[in-house]
Amino acid sequence: MDITVAAIAGGAFFFAAFAKGITGMGFATTCLPLIALPLGLEFALPLVLVPSVASNIILQVEVGHFRETMCRFWSMVLAAMIGVAIGIYLLSVLETRIASALLGVVLIVYGVFALRTPDMRLPPHMEKPLAPLAGLTTGLINGMTGSQLMPVLPYLMALKLDRERFVQAINCSFTASSLVMAAGLSQIGLMDWETVLVSILGIVPVWLGLKLGSPVRQKISPDLFRTLVILMLMASGVLLMVRAV
Repeated sequence: MDITVAAIAGGAFFFAAFAKGITGMGFATTCLPLIALPLGLEFALPLVLVPSVASNIILQVEVGHFRETMCRFWSMVLAAMIGVAIGIYLLSVLETRIASALLGVVLIVYGVFALRTPDMRLPPHMEKPLAPLAGLTTGLINGMTGSQLMPVLPYLMALKLDRERFVQAINCSFTASSLVMAAGLSQIGLMDWETVLVSILGIVPVWLGLKLGSPVRQKISPDLFRTLVILMLMASGVLLMVRAV
């Protein structure tokens, strides 16, 4: 692990954490392409896991409402964990570049749609039936591409949660999925002690990025917050397409 690799990883960790501090989401999806483009996806996937979990937990402690959120969305979180396990298996046997490119297109198309329909709302009676489906599909996509955003993000946004509960809910999904991802990548030989060490050292730029970004999130209006989340989603889509190419 030379100084160039460490610098690329540290810079990606800081930038992704700063963006996550503002929007409450998107660390892995932002960080992965920044590392994968110069170093490769198989190197990037395990490298971002520890900083990703750290960024999730820091925000979860900050925003609160953990027990309430888990009681409400436990089926979504459990299904996401199952989906990740299936996705990691597919990652080990299939070509995933096409999946990454298609996901990037979906993210961009959804972002345009969401910007044009700001009042989109999910009927209350559909929340529970769709929760495990949203979780399972998100986990499957996460295991194959490393992206943790679709379709859990539009599902939670359509529920019109307040800012703190939205951040808590989506990070509950992120954390559970990342833990399964770590176990799965170890099983298929992509996780080693050198990678774990660099990941642990990456907590420092992650903490700094979150501390600089979180005050911005707390000061902006709900409408601007929603717009920034959608723009982050679309930017992630572009990065996924670039990585696939």
